[in-house]
Amino acid sequence: EGTPEEFVEVIIDTFDEWRRVLRPHGSIFFNIGDTYDNRSLVGIPWMVAQATREDGWYIRNEIMWSKDGGMPEPAKNRLANRHEFIFHLTQNKDYFYDLWGYSHEYGNGSNQGDVWEIGQDRNTGDHLAPFPSELVERSLMLGCPPAVCTECGKPRERELRRTDKLDESRKQAERAMEIYEQSDLTKEHIRAIQSVGISDAGKAKEIQDGTGRNADDVQELADEAKEVLGGYFREFTFAKKETAGWTKCDCDAEYEPGTMLDPFCGSGTSLDVAASMGFSTIGVDLDPPEHIQPTLDASTK
Repeated sequence: EGTPEEFVEVIIDTFDEWRRVLRPHGSIFFNIGDTYDNRSLVGIPWMVAQATREDGWYIRNEIMWSKDGGMPEPAKNRLANRHEFIFHLTQNKDYFYDLWGYSHEYGNGSNQGDVWEIGQDRNTGDHLAPFPSELVERSLMLGCPPAVCTECGKPRERELRRTDKLDESRKQAERAMEIYEQSDLTKEHIRAIQSVGISDAGKAKEIQDGTGRNADDVQELADEAKEVLGGYFREFTFAKKETAGWTKCDCDAEYEPGTMLDPFCGSGTSLDVAASMGFSTIGVDLDPPEHIQPTLDASTK
């Protein structure tokens, strides 16, 4: 394309095609860098982002891919470029998103934020712009469901339950666990704290008595726990969670793996990564490498 505007127009045309095949719960993770024109940055990433927004997409995150190292740059009057953008876009407000699984894989269980520090893969032969497999893994873990109903297309989502365990890497949490384990408090006491919350406003509706306040037995347990724990009771409102299971739909049908489509699959890195994680894959490229060429036979329609 001859101009930035023409480039953006073509990208939006491709987004329209992706919308056509994207499941309602699906996401797009769109990696794009900027370019220079007449010694000035053009601002391509946010030109594209604004255009997608005007086209009806929801921009859920602007993720910054911070590269460790990168290609050498000859410029002597500006800093070397060491980042690219990854926009997370959805076509609906309700979409599959496994933040818990992602956070436990790439952090300590908390929301790790929108900066991904990922170095470029080195073992990629003669490829001049190696695409890191971790970037693909992170995107898939966040946005691609492990199983989808073959009849209604609804994804299975992780069901979580709160535990009585804390992140003891924090001193206050460590002290709270010490007091709890040395006391006669039970898991019911901790659940009562979590239901009542810090303000005693009654967080958990399932155990409220319908009057807008906590049931008397829940409040009593919470008061007992607070007397023993003192100010450390607050720590248990942020207790660790664990997977209780995965949701099921009402269909009497089989489940299939979630599917990843890479419309610019290049050397096939994303396809290899997705397949190794158990997902179905579809790759499109003007000149796909030999190892992802489709095999045709007499039964192919």
